[in-house]
Amino acid sequence: MTSPRLIASALLLLASAYAHAVDFKSVGPAPAILYDAPSLKGSKLYVAPPGMPVEVVLGYGDWVKVRDASGEIAWTEANLLSAKRNVVVRNADAKIRPTPDDNAVPLMMADKGVLLELADPHVSAWVKVRHKDGIIGYIKAVDVWGI
Repeated sequence: MTSPRLIASALLLLASAYAHAVDFKSVGPAPAILYDAPSLKGSKLYVAPPGMPVEVVLGYGDWVKVRDASGEIAWTEANLLSAKRNVVVRNADAKIRPTPDDNAVPLMMADKGVLLELADPHVSAWVKVRHKDGIIGYIKAVDVWGI
Protein backbone atom coordinates (compact mmCIF):
# COMPACT_ATOMS: atom_id res chain seq x y z
CA MET A 1 0.00 0.00 0.00
CA THR A 2 1.29 3.47 -0.91
CA SER A 3 1.63 5.99 1.87
CA PRO A 4 -0.37 9.25 1.48
CA ARG A 5 2.78 11.10 2.55
CA LEU A 6 4.77 9.52 -0.26
CA ILE A 7 2.11 10.48 -2.80
CA ALA A 8 1.95 14.05 -1.46
CA SER A 9 5.75 14.34 -1.61
CA ALA A 10 5.83 13.10 -5.19
CA LEU A 11 3.11 15.58 -6.22
CA LEU A 12 4.98 18.47 -4.57
CA LEU A 13 8.19 17.46 -6.32
CA LEU A 14 6.44 17.35 -9.71
CA ALA A 15 4.74 20.69 -9.07
CA SER A 16 8.02 22.38 -8.14
CA ALA A 17 9.75 20.99 -11.23
CA TYR A 18 6.93 22.35 -13.40
CA ALA A 19 7.01 25.71 -11.63
CA HIS A 20 10.70 26.11 -12.49
CA ALA A 21 10.28 25.34 -16.19
CA VAL A 22 11.48 28.32 -18.21
CA ASP A 23 9.80 29.36 -21.44
CA PHE A 24 11.63 31.86 -23.62
CA LYS A 25 10.23 33.49 -26.74
CA SER A 26 11.19 36.49 -28.84
CA VAL A 27 9.29 39.55 -29.95
CA GLY A 28 8.04 38.89 -33.48
CA PRO A 29 8.76 40.93 -36.61
CA ALA A 30 6.90 43.99 -35.30
CA PRO A 31 7.73 45.86 -32.08
CA ALA A 32 5.61 44.93 -29.05
CA ILE A 33 4.19 47.42 -26.58
CA LEU A 34 4.63 46.28 -22.99
CA TYR A 35 2.00 47.26 -20.43
CA ASP A 36 1.66 47.24 -16.65
CA ALA A 37 -1.53 45.15 -16.89
CA PRO A 38 -3.03 42.59 -19.31
CA SER A 39 -5.12 45.16 -21.16
CA LEU A 40 -4.77 47.79 -23.87
CA LYS A 41 -6.13 50.17 -21.22
CA GLY A 42 -3.07 49.54 -19.03
CA SER A 43 -0.20 52.01 -18.82
CA LYS A 44 2.35 51.62 -21.60
CA LEU A 45 5.76 50.89 -20.08
CA TYR A 46 7.98 50.63 -23.18
CA VAL A 47 8.24 49.25 -26.69
CA ALA A 48 10.19 46.02 -27.15
CA PRO A 49 12.10 45.84 -30.45
CA PRO A 50 11.70 42.96 -32.91
CA GLY A 51 13.70 39.89 -31.90
CA MET A 52 14.09 40.85 -28.24
CA PRO A 53 14.11 37.71 -26.08
CA VAL A 54 11.64 37.51 -23.20
CA GLU A 55 10.90 34.93 -20.55
CA VAL A 56 7.21 34.05 -20.42
CA VAL A 57 6.20 34.08 -16.76
CA LEU A 58 2.44 33.63 -17.06
CA GLY A 59 -0.25 33.34 -19.69
CA TYR A 60 -3.65 35.01 -19.22
CA GLY A 61 -5.99 34.61 -22.18
CA ASP A 62 -4.55 36.55 -25.12
CA TRP A 63 -1.91 38.15 -22.87
CA VAL A 64 1.40 37.00 -21.43
CA LYS A 65 3.39 38.32 -18.51
CA VAL A 66 7.06 38.50 -19.52
CA ARG A 67 10.45 39.27 -17.99
CA ASP A 68 13.15 40.98 -20.01
CA ALA A 69 16.93 40.71 -19.70
CA SER A 70 17.04 43.50 -17.12
CA GLY A 71 14.50 41.69 -14.94
CA GLU A 72 11.60 44.05 -15.69
CA ILE A 73 8.15 42.41 -15.64
CA ALA A 74 5.42 43.54 -18.04
CA TRP A 75 2.43 42.32 -20.05
CA THR A 76 2.10 42.04 -23.82
CA GLU A 77 -0.24 40.47 -26.32
CA ALA A 78 0.70 36.82 -26.88
CA ASN A 79 0.31 37.07 -30.66
CA LEU A 80 3.20 39.59 -30.79
CA LEU A 81 5.68 36.92 -29.66
CA SER A 82 7.45 34.34 -31.79
CA ALA A 83 8.68 30.87 -30.89
CA LYS A 84 11.96 31.78 -32.63
CA ARG A 85 14.66 31.87 -29.97
CA ASN A 86 17.09 34.73 -29.62
CA VAL A 87 19.54 35.57 -26.87
CA VAL A 88 21.10 38.85 -25.85
CA VAL A 89 24.74 39.27 -24.85
CA ARG A 90 24.99 40.34 -21.22
CA ASN A 91 28.75 40.73 -20.84
CA ALA A 92 30.98 43.20 -22.69
CA ASP A 93 33.41 41.75 -25.23
CA ALA A 94 31.91 38.24 -25.24
CA LYS A 95 33.76 35.99 -27.66
CA ILE A 96 32.05 33.93 -30.34
CA ARG A 97 34.29 31.03 -31.31
CA PRO A 98 34.13 28.44 -34.13
CA THR A 99 34.08 25.57 -31.60
CA PRO A 100 33.00 25.33 -27.95
CA ASP A 101 36.58 25.69 -26.72
CA ASP A 102 38.28 28.52 -24.81
CA ASN A 103 41.42 28.00 -26.89
CA ALA A 104 39.68 28.46 -30.26
CA VAL A 105 40.48 31.77 -31.98
CA PRO A 106 37.42 34.07 -31.69
CA LEU A 107 35.41 34.68 -34.86
CA MET A 108 34.08 37.93 -33.41
CA MET A 109 33.59 39.92 -30.23
CA ALA A 110 30.03 40.76 -29.22
CA ASP A 111 29.27 43.77 -27.05
CA LYS A 112 26.72 43.83 -24.26
CA GLY A 113 23.21 44.08 -25.72
CA VAL A 114 23.97 42.41 -29.07
CA LEU A 115 21.12 40.19 -30.27
CA LEU A 116 22.01 36.68 -31.45
CA GLU A 117 19.81 33.93 -32.87
CA LEU A 118 19.92 30.64 -31.01
CA ALA A 119 21.19 28.25 -33.71
CA ASP A 120 20.87 25.07 -31.65
CA PRO A 121 18.37 24.58 -28.81
CA HIS A 122 20.71 22.17 -26.97
CA VAL A 123 22.40 24.25 -24.32
CA SER A 124 25.31 23.31 -22.12
CA ALA A 125 28.23 25.46 -20.99
CA TRP A 126 28.32 26.77 -24.59
CA VAL A 127 25.54 28.00 -26.87
CA LYS A 128 25.56 27.81 -30.67
CA VAL A 129 24.46 31.18 -32.06
CA ARG A 130 24.11 33.07 -35.34
CA HIS A 131 24.86 36.78 -35.70
CA LYS A 132 22.77 38.87 -38.13
CA ASP A 133 25.88 39.15 -40.35
CA GLY A 134 25.79 35.36 -40.84
CA ILE A 135 28.58 34.43 -38.44
CA ILE A 136 27.80 31.13 -36.69
CA GLY A 137 29.75 30.03 -33.65
CA TYR A 138 29.72 29.28 -29.96
CA ILE A 139 29.47 31.62 -27.00
CA LYS A 140 29.63 30.77 -23.32
CA ALA A 141 26.17 30.35 -21.82
CA VAL A 142 27.08 32.69 -18.95
CA ASP A 143 27.64 35.49 -21.50
CA VAL A 144 24.05 35.50 -22.80
CA TRP A 145 20.51 35.87 -21.48
CA GLY A 146 17.54 34.04 -22.95
CA ILE A 147 18.34 30.38 -22.42
